[in-house]
Amino acid sequence: MSKSRPFLAACLFVWAGLPCVSHAADDLAGLRAELDALKQDYTNRVGALEARINQLEAAQGQPPAAQTAVAAANAPPPPADLGPPPDLAPPPDIAAAQGGGARGGQAAFNPAISMILAGNYANLSADPSSYRIAGFLPSGGDVGPGARSFNLGESELTVAANVDPYFFANVTASVTSDNEITVEEAYFRTLALHDGFTVKGGRFFSGLGYLNEIHAHAWDFVDQPLVYQAFFNSQLAQTGLQVKWLAPTDTFIELGAEAGNGDRFPGTQRDRNGLNGTTLFAHLGGDIGDSTSWRTGLSWNDSRADKRGYDDLDAVGDPVQNAFTGTARTWVVDALMKWAPNGNSVERQLKLQGEYMRRTEDGALAFDTTGANLIGDYRSRQSGWYVQGVYLFQPRWRIGARYDSLDSGDPHIGLVQSGALTRAAFPTLLSASPDRFTIMLDWSPSEFSRLRGQYAWDESRLDERDRQFQLQYIYSIGAHGAHKF
Repeated sequence: MSKSRPFLAACLFVWAGLPCVSHAADDLAGLRAELDALKQDYTNRVGALEARINQLEAAQGQPPAAQTAVAAANAPPPPADLGPPPDLAPPPDIAAAQGGGARGGQAAFNPAISMILAGNYANLSADPSSYRIAGFLPSGGDVGPGARSFNLGESELTVAANVDPYFFANVTASVTSDNEITVEEAYFRTLALHDGFTVKGGRFFSGLGYLNEIHAHAWDFVDQPLVYQAFFNSQLAQTGLQVKWLAPTDTFIELGAEAGNGDRFPGTQRDRNGLNGTTLFAHLGGDIGDSTSWRTGLSWNDSRADKRGYDDLDAVGDPVQNAFTGTARTWVVDALMKWAPNGNSVERQLKLQGEYMRRTEDGALAFDTTGANLIGDYRSRQSGWYVQGVYLFQPRWRIGARYDSLDSGDPHIGLVQSGALTRAAFPTLLSASPDRFTIMLDWSPSEFSRLRGQYAWDESRLDERDRQFQLQYIYSIGAHGAHKF
């Protein structure tokens, strides 16, 4: 009997604990049931919200991601020229990578794709095929008012996306009316550098001046100012590297440097491994009260040319080809001010801007490179400027005026100074002061379309006036980031 007591005690202990174990098991099962119910309720709510979103997007005729991208798109600029704050925000691609604002929808595409379609009708009083800016070495590019009658303008196809958390990539191809496709920009940009630094590499529009970085569809006039056409063949592109630093201050302070192969006018491609074209720039900006913002800048460009050829006529009117070899250095000062009552640029806005450029060229000028091939020293000091104002006087309607002026100076031509040739042997380089006055009126039915009329009194040729009337259309398709301030 004494041996059976421990066994009976153990049985009584187990029997007493059975209700506790059973009760714990029931509690665990209940908790699992509640968790399953919450999961199911959450799934039902998410499904209901997604269904409502799809119904709303279907009613508006847009797919989900495209709807967000189109709402954030800004090309051509909206009627009030909305965009990021005065260059105080990160570039659009960086802002998209950070998922900031409404533009986060554009990042839903991988990649984001956009197309700009442009064209015009031109009525010109002077023959456009003989257009040349008097007193300046020709750029050999597509400058001037273009051809008469109806023309298909430059169309742009852009493909852009974040590569990863560290890099953004962009390719913009230009489709010309001559059925040619050229690479306008093809670059990468860093997204994750510290202390306000960004690095861009590839082909890109230089940060020199103000207008240079802006694509053609975002210009306030049909064409570029004369000083850009004469000094940079409308726009200076760089193939190389760019480094920018944005100061961590309330006032916008941006410093930048570029270096590359310098193959764009006024430079040429050179057979060397080192750097050829160099650009330095500094930009400063801020706000004055709630209605006014401003930006100013100073830039410097150094380009090297090797046998940069151009067509001319000799003293008796026969065609010859001459060539310049040397250095072109250009200083640029730019300023911009925008005013909108209480910062509301939808109803009214006034934009004033201007740029002044001064260029010196120093080197050698060859006369008749395929014949006599006479070579002498060459030096010139030339300048140019423009000032323009654009006023949004009511939603979707803008009016603008621009004045351009150039001064070719009196270049030093060694072949003339030595008596080897007369001044008449270089008719393109005769001193001149070209100028032009332009007015425009445009209407933007939406932020994706713009119709413009423009009239110019052009006296940029030598002793010939040209009256230029142009009608232009610009249409934007697909996702497109905000434009420069």
